[in-house]
Amino acid sequence: MSTDSIDPHASVWHLYGAVMRHLRESKRNLGLRRAGEMMYTDFSNLAKWERGERVPPADMVQRLDQVYDARGILAALYEVLVDFKTATESAQRYAGRTLENPAYANGDDDMERRAALHLLAGLGTLGTFGTLGITAEPVRELLDRSYDYPHRDLADWELACADHLHALRTRPCHQVVADLSIDLAAVRRQSQTSTPAEATELQRIIAMLASLQANALSRLGAHGAALRWWHNSRQAADASGDLELRLVVRAEETGHGLYGQRAPETILCMVRDAQQLSDKPFPSLLSTEAKALSMLGRHDEALNTLTALHKAVDTGGSDRYGFWKQEGTHFAESWVCAGVGDEAAAGTAREKVLELTRDYVYPTNVHLHGALCTVTQGGIDEGLHQASATIDAVSPAYRTHHILETANLIIRAVPHDQRTRPAVTEFRELLAATPPPQRA
Repeated sequence: MSTDSIDPHASVWHLYGAVMRHLRESKRNLGLRRAGEMMYTDFSNLAKWERGERVPPADMVQRLDQVYDARGILAALYEVLVDFKTATESAQRYAGRTLENPAYANGDDDMERRAALHLLAGLGTLGTFGTLGITAEPVRELLDRSYDYPHRDLADWELACADHLHALRTRPCHQVVADLSIDLAAVRRQSQTSTPAEATELQRIIAMLASLQANALSRLGAHGAALRWWHNSRQAADASGDLELRLVVRAEETGHGLYGQRAPETILCMVRDAQQLSDKPFPSLLSTEAKALSMLGRHDEALNTLTALHKAVDTGGSDRYGFWKQEGTHFAESWVCAGVGDEAAAGTAREKVLELTRDYVYPTNVHLHGALCTVTQGGIDEGLHQASATIDAVSPAYRTHHILETANLIIRAVPHDQRTRPAVTEFRELLAATPPPQRA
């Protein structure tokens, strides 16, 4: 291990160097001289890059990523830090708001500064700092100091929430986490300097953004961080006094909790506690209840809950925040009917989901529901081959934890005495070989 000190908080390029060193020493166990030989460059160049004294030239970055076995991490960070300025030449400049540390990059363009903060926010939220010996608190303070922009009005914040929700349904999760981190820091700062009435309204924004952040982290399988954001979202929703939002947040938390984050029994208790807040059935909570009952093998109860869900939707059950949409009913139906082996009903629900949805997870998962239905009916090999083809068709960047957990439902549907079949083994190996989406 190198004894040279690196302060990753000194500048963005010091942070980049700290990531380089971590990958070289902890992942590859390479000395600088050996790494230099593999890079076809003098090891002193590598040392300067790691210490943040020099910036690696662009033509070395891909080779650097390969030698350090970074799986695209170093190349992606480099692209964010170096190429963002070119991509945003026409963007608005915020004169006079530069980082306090003069070691940062190439000077005075605030859009480039924001790109660096985008990176810091994303890394901090995903927990990368802990593995590098970097504490997240100085980064949070840096974000708070740096986002000194004029206050945004409520309509602008509501538009931002809608934009993040759309991004969550259409883009890789790690990108969404980084973007949300920036707005969460900004709205938090704004709420601290607002009037009491404005601060209450901003609690609604914080609740929605925190819920989206927890959703994105759940899709990445970062359950510890996600649970903390769910807690923050509930607190903010309660502070807002908005009953519908309180229900929405709890429905989102329980719905995403089904994907390996919490036990189905816990989810059922949380759903029923949430329903006590209102004298009317809340559709998205009923949807989660039906899926949890299905996971527990309580299929008759799950089907009865589906009936209640349809009634609630027929009486106007949708939320004004856009989290719950019509395809949610059909998705729950696809899940529950697949669990009981009702191929016709599951197929009808699947087609409705495919017709309506914009969320990239839903189409993959309803096809996996079809494979689950086949396995439930006894077609183990056929169902697992269906599932394998479905997973293979998804780009690694979009193979979220939700998709992989749905695939695991299929394995759990295989009778215990049949789980040594070659098709099961091959499917397990496919899932084990699937990289986490944030590293794709």
